[in-house]
Amino acid sequence: MELARAGGPDAVVLREATRIVGVVPNAAYRHFADRDELLAEVCTAAMHELADRMAAGIARVRGKRGNPAAAQRRLGAIGAAYLEFARAEPGLFATAFAVPRQHEYAARDTTDRTPLGLLCAALDELVEAGVLDPQRREGIEYPIWSLVHGTAVLTGRGPLRDASDAELRRIEARTLTFIAAGLA
Repeated sequence: MELARAGGPDAVVLREATRIVGVVPNAAYRHFADRDELLAEVCTAAMHELADRMAAGIARVRGKRGNPAAAQRRLGAIGAAYLEFARAEPGLFATAFAVPRQHEYAARDTTDRTPLGLLCAALDELVEAGVLDPQRREGIEYPIWSLVHGTAVLTGRGPLRDASDAELRRIEARTLTFIAAGLA
């Protein structure tokens, strides 16, 4: 994780990982078949850290489940935590989405505590609270995730990376406001 935190997915290499933990390079092959398997594990761990931060944002929102205003604030907290993680942990953020193709992608799981699962739960609550029309619910998590993820990439390592902190916050706020307005 420290390799990914410092240098993103390209920094996750078996030789360096074994050096850091103080074992011979061949020892890594007792735990991982190859670098892709190591990277897949680090990707999953980075994704879980992102989910933990999102869950912490949700937990800070006051209000009972099903309360329309609280449900909307929880959705906003998810987006804000996602954007904050991308900004604060660019290496881990990049690594979370760099899983090798031959390995299963934990982000697709909508049933547990993954970023996508948390988003789906928040959207389901918006339906329960009467904020989101149930007929619009199916699959709406993908365009919402795309908007937030796109904003994170554009402002993190993309063409908007040199914007001032104040402008970055305005862009992020506009993204979240746009999503909230689109659900109403």
